Amino acid sequence: MKLRLQLFEFEDLPWFPEAVRAGMMDYLRFMISGLKIYQPIVSLLREALQHTNQTQLLELCAGAGGGTEGVWRELQATGLPQLGVILTDLYPQPTAWQHLHERTGGGLTFMPTPVDATRVPATLSGFRVVFSAFHHFSPAVAEAILADAVRQRAGIGVFEGAGKHWHEVALAAFVMPIALLCITPFVRPFRWSRLLFTYLIPLIPVCTIWDGVVSILRLYPPDQLLALTRRADPTGAFEWRVGKARHWSGSQVLYLTGWPKHRVEVEN
Repeated sequence: MKLRLQLFEFEDLPWFPEAVRAGMMDYLRFMISGLKIYQPIVSLLREALQHTNQTQLLELCAGAGGGTEGVWRELQATGLPQLGVILTDLYPQPTAWQHLHERTGGGLTFMPTPVDATRVPATLSGFRVVFSAFHHFSPAVAEAILADAVRQRAGIGVFEGAGKHWHEVALAAFVMPIALLCITPFVRPFRWSRLLFTYLIPLIPVCTIWDGVVSILRLYPPDQLLALTRRADPTGAFEWRVGKARHWSGSQVLYLTGWPKHRVEVEN
């Protein structure tokens, strides 16, 4: 699918109820973690960490931290036992992050104050990663996120848990709401508000369906990701790799990785 539409998502709206947003993020984290959506990019991320000599991931736009714990555990188990993760977001979710912090024995830590991905404080070091969030941004903001990494010579990886296909739109519209209704009671940390806005006032399912479909339509395909890198890095100071990695289910994960070097490469 080459089409990209810059539609709105409910979770992006500043007036959107925080309890509903948190419920949606909790559900996505549960699904991404349970299905190990980002397992296919572990080897790519390990390579990027080796190129940048980093032992820490700095997650931008972390939301509820979906998928991060699984990636961290895989990297730790395959040669990076000292790896740490710092979760950040413009709209921090310390309740969800504290749960991850405790489950990982402090392996995942977080910044409780807002962090703008286009102007990351120089005091926050590490290989930057963006999971399931890059599509939220307009081309200008997406370019600014990459440009800030280039300016500070900080490696960056962008990962989206889909390959941008029409069948994924159908799954988001028809399968996701059924899964949400079935698994909500098992999502942790437990929230009464999640039950209220799922079963009695079904804002979480309705908004999740809309945001799920729109997310697929907003994904940047590989050629557009590569175009963003050319604008963000006009001097070619970084090596960029863009492509799709295949998940065990047959679906794909879009990825973009970059670190200070001098070559641009597209992979299929």
